[in-house]
Amino acid sequence: MANADLTVGILGAGYFGEQHARAIAAVGGLRLTAVSDCDRALAQRLADRHGAAAGSDWRQLVADAAIDIVVIATPHELHMPMAIAAAQAGKHTLLEKPMGCTVAECTAILEAAERSRTTLLIGQLLHFALPSLVARQVLDAGDLGRPIAGASTLVKLWMEPNRRPWHLDPGRGGGMLMTAGIHALDLLVWFMGAPVATVYAAAGTLMHAQAADDSAMLLVRFADGRFGQVSSIGYRDGGVVYGMDLVCEKATLRIDFARGVCIGRGGDWIPVADSAEPNWMLRALEREWQAMQVAVRTGAPAPVSGAYGRHIVACIQAALQSNRERREVAVAP
Repeated sequence: MANADLTVGILGAGYFGEQHARAIAAVGGLRLTAVSDCDRALAQRLADRHGAAAGSDWRQLVADAAIDIVVIATPHELHMPMAIAAAQAGKHTLLEKPMGCTVAECTAILEAAERSRTTLLIGQLLHFALPSLVARQVLDAGDLGRPIAGASTLVKLWMEPNRRPWHLDPGRGGGMLMTAGIHALDLLVWFMGAPVATVYAAAGTLMHAQAADDSAMLLVRFADGRFGQVSSIGYRDGGVVYGMDLVCEKATLRIDFARGVCIGRGGDWIPVADSAEPNWMLRALEREWQAMQVAVRTGAPAPVSGAYGRHIVACIQAALQSNRERREVAVAP
């Protein structure tokens, strides 16, 4: 395996499955060999563009002994059965966020991966985006001091061309918070560097005719007493707001995925050079796949673990419960 390409199969030939295929093609040492989707024609189109085989039975792809890594980019409700089957078949797995629809599902996935001793990387993409990486370096250098509080925001168009009926159904893991706002939550939790203890949230469907949420705001309290805010809003029309303001002991830090990173001192914002890049999402996916390849080849821990992915889902589960019960809710361990 050290010299040969690692072979990859994609489950889910929709928009993000296609983005994964592009990233795989750009990263040396990987080769896309199979694509599966319940829409056989969709799978065939993606497979043809990358010289791979196509099918409509995901179980057949998972069982293929010639495939080393499976990427799961399917509706959220399918993550658990697919990830467990992949682990049982000895496949390393890049599992798109959210890890599962519930904490219980995430636990089952994590246990299956641990039993099989396979690599499980949760696709929280912002961990690999250039603005995040630059901000992480700035924070880790120590000059800004410890993060004290933060406000993380994702405000964007909800009814994008790739929106599907399952995205609108809470029973299928849909909703703006689970689908997109999860990125804002992840960014805050990652940079604060501590587990969330409780969540107080307001969520609702304010702008669209659907059962799942399109808007949510969360107040999260960390186990060490610090706190932060998460905004997850899917508008009908507007301008994108995507980033985080982090208040540290000695300065403030701003991450903007369109403009890059700034450090706040003396009342002014100072841009950090070379902290933004065009087409940042695809570049982040390429870094994600580079990290996946290193973990598979060396046995190193995945940079976004199953335990971490489960914690993020636990925070969302607590947020939705908080909204229903109008109270602060403890995050499941």
